[in-house]
Formats: sequence, structure tokens, C-alpha cells
Amino acid sequence: MGTKTEKLLSVLKLQPVVPVLIIEDAATAVPLARALVAGGLKAIEITMRTAAALDAVRRVADEVEGAVVGAGTILNAAHFQAAIDAGSQFIVSPGTTQELLDAARGSDIPLLPGAATASEVMALREEGYEVLKFFPAEQAGGAAYLKALSSPLAGTLFCPTGGISLKNARDYLSLPNVVCVGGSWVAPKELVAAGDWAGITKLAEEACALAY
Repeated sequence: MGTKTEKLLSVLKLQPVVPVLIIEDAATAVPLARALVAGGLKAIEITMRTAAALDAVRRVADEVEGAVVGAGTILNAAHFQAAIDAGSQFIVSPGTTQELLDAARGSDIPLLPGAATASEVMALREEGYEVLKFFPAEQAGGAAYLKALSSPLAGTLFCPTGGISLKNARDYLSLPNVVCVGGSWVAPKELVAAGDWAGITKLAEEACALAY
């Protein structure tokens, strides 16, 4: 697990915010990813919530220089393999099942598994996972909850996702057990629909500035 943990951390440490994208039209994937990369957000999570998602991952992986594309909302082994076949360099799940852990064990592609309780974190630690997604972050207790976990579960790092915005991202990023956050606010639907790639690049730049 050590090598995959290092691989995952090398992705998550690229920036303070990982964009979490729901792409309805695969044709928007490349210009959207280019706009995010131009603003400094190289690691990009495309969620498997639409029919266009796998095609979007494939296009970004093939066509966007500098992008590190991952697939999110992976729920089972079939999703896991399909995302990797499309070119995903990391995999994100909202929770965890034994089927998903077994699929990840047989792959070189790192998994960022989801957890929302201390018991779930402990179970994943027993499986060798040191870096987890905390989801849904705001609804599950927010930054105060993660801060409370930092001492009893020292050594575990989190990427909180869910309900995070420019307004509250620093609350999470200031915690010692948070490596980055996931957020959809850097690619609002209205800007994507309008093809306002410059506007998205500006939002990406604002998100990158959270590191300072």
C-alpha cells in the first residue's frame, strides 16, 4: 500500500482543491479541464454520475496536457475497471465495500475511499489506507468533526468533500489531518453551459490561492 499511498498523495498535494465535476456533455470536458489546469488545478475528478462521464475521462486523459484525471463516485468493481480503462489515474469512492477494496488491491491505480465515521476510518486503516475521502463533509460534522478525529486517529489524512466552498474551505485546509479538499464550486454549471472558460480559470486561480 505504501507505493500507492505515495502515488495518491503526489496527486492530492498538487493543489489545495480538487475539482469535483459532473459532466453532462463530453464535448465540454476538454475545454473545461484546460481552463482548470490553466488556473493551477491539475488534478481533476470526473464523477461517474452521467452517461458522458467515461467519455469525458477518456478525452481529458488523451487531450489535456498537464491534467491528472481521476474518476469519482466509483461504487463497484465494474465501475473501477471501466474508469481505469478510460484513463483514470486515481479513483475516488463515496464509501467503501469489500468488493471495491478487492478491486483496488489488484490494481496499481490508487483508491481514495470514502469514510464518514471513526469506525469506518479504523476499518480502512486495518486495510492499509492512510489517505481517505471524508464525505459528505459538511453534513457529517464539518471541520470541527475532522479536528476531533486528528488526535485519536493520528496519521490518517483526509480529502473532505461535500458542501465545501470558497467560503469554508480554509476551515478544513487549516487542519493538520487535511491534505486538500474536493469542491464543485470551481466549475459552476452556468459557466460551463456558457463556455466561460476564462471565468472558470479565474475560479481555479482563487482556489489555488487558498494554499497561501
